[in-house]
Amino acid sequence: MTNELPANPFYLRDPYREFLQREGVPVYENILSLDLHTLELEPWERMGGLGAYVHIAGRGDFCNAYVSEIPPGGQLKPEKHLYDEIICVISGRGATTIEIPGGRKQFEWGPGSYFGIPLNAGHQLFNGSGSEPARFVAVTSLPISLNLYHNESFIFDNPYVFEDRFGEAKYYKGEGEFREVRAGRHQWETNFVPDLRVLDQLKEWPARGAGGKSIMFTMADSTLASHISEFPQGTYKKAHRRPSEAGVAILCISGHGYSLLWEENQPPTETLRVDWKPGTLFCNGAGEHYHQHFNTAEDPSRYLAMGFGGVRYPTTQSKRYTYDVGADTSVKLGGRQVEYEDEDPSVRALFDRELAHRGIESRMQDFALAR
Repeated sequence: MTNELPANPFYLRDPYREFLQREGVPVYENILSLDLHTLELEPWERMGGLGAYVHIAGRGDFCNAYVSEIPPGGQLKPEKHLYDEIICVISGRGATTIEIPGGRKQFEWGPGSYFGIPLNAGHQLFNGSGSEPARFVAVTSLPISLNLYHNESFIFDNPYVFEDRFGEAKYYKGEGEFREVRAGRHQWETNFVPDLRVLDQLKEWPARGAGGKSIMFTMADSTLASHISEFPQGTYKKAHRRPSEAGVAILCISGHGYSLLWEENQPPTETLRVDWKPGTLFCNGAGEHYHQHFNTAEDPSRYLAMGFGGVRYPTTQSKRYTYDVGADTSVKLGGRQVEYEDEDPSVRALFDRELAHRGIESRMQDFALAR
């Protein structure tokens, strides 16, 4: 889909895309994957600094992503908005200030930092270096908010204070609370993670396979979903698919590998492939694509997945089902996951070849049935 809009102002209006046309920065459409370190950005008058919007393939109607760069010694303009936003730092160092009732919170960030902006809270980002730019990626719920209310003043100039969204003071210091639910649904509640690459709150998720670990995030008590997953050297995760409107943006945090994407009755190894490394942003496919992640690094690999409708606030019925049942239940039992014994043999064969090429020993015999 392009950014072109109908000429008739009384037919099929899209306030979000009308807003994009006035933003004056690139809009990268239907993206399967891209390198955020090298993505070309342009001056962004409204925000300050440089920027571009990124619409991953299958993003749905709820979310978008954007990439912004703060010049050396610079800062973005102060802003507040009636939509949720989560931010992951790609490169550089700096600080963020957030206006809270009765004062202000400030925290410093660097590569791998992750934080949430409380709903409608005034905030500003600063570059802490006088010689190097700072770059980050953000996922927001601006599309659904703007299309629901179709009033920019209501979104950007609303005085209401959501006191329940700010959280505890320690949430801005890199601390948080572990919320126990069950494997694959445990949550780390905070507003700031200093470095996702070394976060030690991940818990084992046996049902997803490959000895992997994960933790769900609740950032600023928002409706945005996010989780970080890690899987060991010489392994890959079980294939699964998400609801068609999920629109998850996936960012490689550490390690490297590839992901396969395919639809029902398509050959998994002959359809779509994404190779990823730190800074690669990619998608889980449009519609009901299956996707499967493979680690080809000599160490564990981690990725951060961001989208709409989290494990605390799923928002839609299909997301509620996914978290409650489908995420790690076999498709044979009505879920969304393909068990190792049911996968196409070409999946394992390709992975073995990839590892052999790199001189890495596969560990899949520990987790999957021998072929």
